[in-house]
Amino acid sequence: MNDGMTQALRLAEAVVFAATQPVTPRVLANLLPENTDVDAVMGALTAAYAERGVNLVPVGGGWQFRTAPDIAPHLRKVVELPRRLPRVAMETLAITAYHQPVTRTEIEEIRGAALSQNTLDLLLENGLIAPKGRKETPGRPTLWGTTPAFLAQFGLNDLRDLPKREELLIDPSGPTPAPQPASAFLPEEQADTEPEDAAAQEDEVP
Repeated sequence: MNDGMTQALRLAEAVVFAATQPVTPRVLANLLPENTDVDAVMGALTAAYAERGVNLVPVGGGWQFRTAPDIAPHLRKVVELPRRLPRVAMETLAITAYHQPVTRTEIEEIRGAALSQNTLDLLLENGLIAPKGRKETPGRPTLWGTTPAFLAQFGLNDLRDLPKREELLIDPSGPTPAPQPASAFLPEEQADTEPEDAAAQEDEVP
């Protein structure tokens, strides 16, 4: 490995280590020496960390260090688990992810229940959703969509990495199922028995 590649690897490693958000190719291209092949550098760095306790993974449109999957369970003894969103917020987030850009009214129609401002505020405060313009209908309601922080939070590199909704059905080849609640598109451990009223509970956020 030549000195130029070694320096590029060290720089890339340092910036990803120091960053609090996934580091994008644009950031790396501005940081690394001119004409550096960013993909080659990150590929080499990914390989170097493949067998370590932390891995370099593509997430949120960039790269970030994450605990190796086989190591993560052991850390639960010493690392405080992140606090979870209430179920109503997770349902709202799932609907937004799959139907974006989507209005508040459309979210309520899909959920079959009213959506409190507290739930929207919670998702906004956590940087998981953001306004994406306004719908050209009477009243011009705000359109909502997910953010890069949403991708990073759930370990996704792109919205195309979301599971296909039909893949989450028990038997997609069978009879057409009844409309599913948003919780049907969530990981099993999050589609639990938490109460619907986010404002009435002090539940946990990630």
